[in-house]
Amino acid sequence: MHWITRAGWLGNLIALLAGALTPLALAPFDIWPLMLLSIALFYLGLRELAARQALWRGWWYGFGTFAAGTSWVYVSIHDYGAASPPLAALLTLAFVAGLGLLFALTAWLWARWLRRSEAPLADALAFAALWLAQELFRSWFLTGFPWLYAGYSQLDGPLAGLAPIGGMWLLSFVLALSAALLVNVTRLRSHKGFAALGVFLLLAPWLAGLALKGHAWTEPAGEPLSVAAVQGNIEQNLKWDPAQLNAQLALYRDMTFSAKPTDLIVWPETAIPVLKDRAQGYLGMVNRFANERNAALITGVPIRQSNERGEQRYYNGISVVGQGSGDYLKQKLVPFGEYVPLQEVLRGLIAFFDLPMSDFAGGSADQALLQAKGYQIAAYICYEVVYPEFAAGLAAQSQLLLTISNDTWFGRSIGPLQHLQMAQMRALEAGRWMIRATNNGVTVLIDPHGRITEQLPQFEQGVLYGDVVPMQGLTPYLLWRGWPLMLLCTLLLAWALLANRMAKTL
Repeated sequence: MHWITRAGWLGNLIALLAGALTPLALAPFDIWPLMLLSIALFYLGLRELAARQALWRGWWYGFGTFAAGTSWVYVSIHDYGAASPPLAALLTLAFVAGLGLLFALTAWLWARWLRRSEAPLADALAFAALWLAQELFRSWFLTGFPWLYAGYSQLDGPLAGLAPIGGMWLLSFVLALSAALLVNVTRLRSHKGFAALGVFLLLAPWLAGLALKGHAWTEPAGEPLSVAAVQGNIEQNLKWDPAQLNAQLALYRDMTFSAKPTDLIVWPETAIPVLKDRAQGYLGMVNRFANERNAALITGVPIRQSNERGEQRYYNGISVVGQGSGDYLKQKLVPFGEYVPLQEVLRGLIAFFDLPMSDFAGGSADQALLQAKGYQIAAYICYEVVYPEFAAGLAAQSQLLLTISNDTWFGRSIGPLQHLQMAQMRALEAGRWMIRATNNGVTVLIDPHGRITEQLPQFEQGVLYGDVVPMQGLTPYLLWRGWPLMLLCTLLLAWALLANRMAKTL
């Protein structure tokens, strides 16, 4: 084991490979034990390193994680951002290298302030707290990149039953704690007073997760609603072509008018690729059709509004017609895809910084939920569904969840399947049905246990039919969010920091 724990290129290579195991534990591979192995190797690799050495070890782990798990960034930049292969590769490399710094910081903090080698049980608890802290940190830092979290590996794993209690955060914490305890098994045996407690902390969460798997935390709030989710499969290079506008509007009209009657009709993100105020005639037509069928039609459409200063702002939005009402303006925007940071400097440099519809504003946080067929619907546009705390805040007010997306940006990479897995976790955390309508897949219906009940194939036109059930009641996670776990981790980290400082003064 010395070649893992000591400084040097071999240990860094192991860290790189350990990080690269992360996406194999997630969709579409779902080999969840690899997440335990990955975290265990990361933890073990930091055991003997000085702070500066640990920083490099953490960076290599982070680089391996994001280079293997977010390779679809290259597809977005090259295929749809009009960047040359060398430039796209350079930008992707810079992206994953920058994200690797998050794990570098984590490793440095661990080796410099928090590691407690003489107390293996306390060491494992502090490490799990720090692991969760870095996941929480990257959920909001610079608007956040909450991707490739450890807890998602347990969507179908033994710990899934804990998700409605503490959300995906609790699953990540348990995985990190379990990995550290497994590494410390032999050391715990020499600390007889803590060996039994260590075994309990190792086994109890997994047994509880298995026992609670499938438990119903919520109950039906009404009769099932029939759904038709329309997947147009429009190529991204045609999406914003003015010459293709009429063809796209006709496609969704014809697919919908020929569909079977249902209570809810759902179109994907920007299915109407023109400002809502310029599509009133078209929306009036589909509104009359929806009312004739006693249905609510929900569609993605850009919306223009004036702010309090009278300025025209543009929003990525959702609108409801027919037997429902309301607009939703997207709050969590995708950097470069929907807005350009430092746009005064970057716009015009390369085509990637001038993508269509990359000048959206963020909607306010106090928007009313959408209403359809008498029920409150929590809506998430694309990237928003990957933010656990944000999604929980809306879900707690709703009876149904809805996410619309255009994952064409990911091409045929693993990105859309990772995105789908996160949507499934949101349904499991909330104990609610979710409708997911996308341009080219994956369009699905998800039950309150995170399981897919109906699915359309990717890269095909089609209409998905199925039933969803409005739900009421709050899971513990919707009630408390991640705050109890955040408080616990804060106490554990403070304990580790104080214990280390006291040890140095003795």
